[in-house]
Amino acid sequence: MNEEAPAAVALNLPQEFLLLATNDKDGKPEVPLFALRTAVAGAVLAELELAGAIELEGKHLRTTGSPARDDLAPELELIRGKSRPHTPARWVSIMEGRPQVQRIYEGMAALGIVEHVGERHLARFRPVRYPERDHAPEAALLERLASALSAASPETRVPDEPSTGTPAGTPAGTPAGTPAGASAAQAGNGLPGTGRTRALALIALLEAAGLLHKIFPDADRSWASGLAKDYWPARAVEDELRLIRLAEEEAATL
Repeated sequence: MNEEAPAAVALNLPQEFLLLATNDKDGKPEVPLFALRTAVAGAVLAELELAGAIELEGKHLRTTGSPARDDLAPELELIRGKSRPHTPARWVSIMEGRPQVQRIYEGMAALGIVEHVGERHLARFRPVRYPERDHAPEAALLERLASALSAASPETRVPDEPSTGTPAGTPAGTPAGTPAGASAAQAGNGLPGTGRTRALALIALLEAAGLLHKIFPDADRSWASGLAKDYWPARAVEDELRLIRLAEEEAATL
C-alpha cells in the first residue's frame, strides 16, 4: 500500500520572514533584534491585507470585517479595537515586540521546522535560539523567491489582490478564486494571495529589513528598492527603522 506524501507546511509571511532571517545553524537572527521585530510586524500587516482583513484607506489602516487566520487573530483584534485610526508605520511601531516574535518562533517549533534551544539550565541562563530542524520548508521558499526574482521585470510590483471570500466547501485557508482541486502550491501554499504575490511581498519585506542581498546577492538593487517603497507594509517597515536609527544616533551624541 502506497503511503500518501505529507502535505507541504503552509507558512504565513511572518513565519517565512523569520525562517529566512534566522541563521540555520546557531538559531540567531541575521539582523539586529530591533530590525527583526519591526519587519515581523510589517509582515503581520502584509498577511492581514492579503487575507482581506485590513486595507489602506488614505494614510490610515482600517479593518474590513473579514476574518484572519487564528494565528493572527490577536493582531487583527488589536487593530479593530482601536478607536482612532493609525498609519501603517504607527501600527508597525505598536506591534513590534519580543512576545510576538517568540510566539511565531514557537509556532514553527511546534511544526518541527525549528528547534527551541536555550533558557535556564543548571542555574545558568542561555539566550533562547531557534536553529533549523527541517530544511525542506526553507528550501522550497528559497526556490519560490528565486523564481519570482528571475521572472521580475523593472516594472514588476506587488499586485493588489484583496481577498473576496472563500466559496463554501473550499478547504480552510484556500484563497478565493482557486479552482477546485488546485494544489497548495497553486494556491499560494494554501494561504490568501497567489504564490507570485506572496513571493513579491516577502521580497519587499526582506529588502526593507536589509536582508534581501544577503540571501540573493545578485538581485537587482534598484528594482528591489522600488518594490519595497511601492508596497505599503514594506514602506512602513523602512519608515519605522529609519526613525529607530535616527533615535539611536541622537542618543549616541548626548
